[in-house]
Amino acid sequence: MTDVKDTRRERSARTRRRIIAAATELFLADGYGATTLQQVADRAGVAVQTIYFVFRNKAALLRELVDVAIAGDDRPLATMDRPWFGEVVHAADARTGLTALVAGSRAVLERVAAVDEMVRTATAAHPELRELWPQDEDPRYTVHATAAEALLGKPGIRPGLSAGEAADVLYALLSPELFLVLTRDRAWTPDAWERWADGTLAAQLLAPPPPTRRA
Repeated sequence: MTDVKDTRRERSARTRRRIIAAATELFLADGYGATTLQQVADRAGVAVQTIYFVFRNKAALLRELVDVAIAGDDRPLATMDRPWFGEVVHAADARTGLTALVAGSRAVLERVAAVDEMVRTATAAHPELRELWPQDEDPRYTVHATAAEALLGKPGIRPGLSAGEAADVLYALLSPELFLVLTRDRAWTPDAWERWADGTLAAQLLAPPPPTRRA
């Protein structure tokens, strides 16, 4: 019986992932408002009733799509509980922690930057979608504020830097908007973006290296 339940659970999970992947492709290509759930169902190879059964409605599908894009999978594990973020928090020094933060942020932004732009366009046309994301908090800023607090407690951080200033700098330079400007509009490679972000943040957040002594 357990094997049967596991098989059903795995089949259900695969169906859910197919629907999310299909919705992502269509929402990004045609826009949230222009895409119907029937089109998503056709792309995913399921009945439209299956989408209503799994997600209830189009808005709930959008919310789940965003969550999966941020996380990279459908496990119920928050960003700050992810292994890559643990590398930031537990790094031995600020340099190592910042490198881990930029690398982890790149992976997230490659998945979510275009989705974020699509959602902002959708919420402008459909204000009711704003209810999906509470307006009194910004989860992305919370992540960067937590990273800033962790970095400030490590050797190698710039003296006199406040947690608020560090969080604001991270929030701005690791934003989906700036990632798209450079990687899409200016055709930077993700590797080039990562090098730039790492170097720019190091100059802003890390203590300058000690002057070299002349022999």
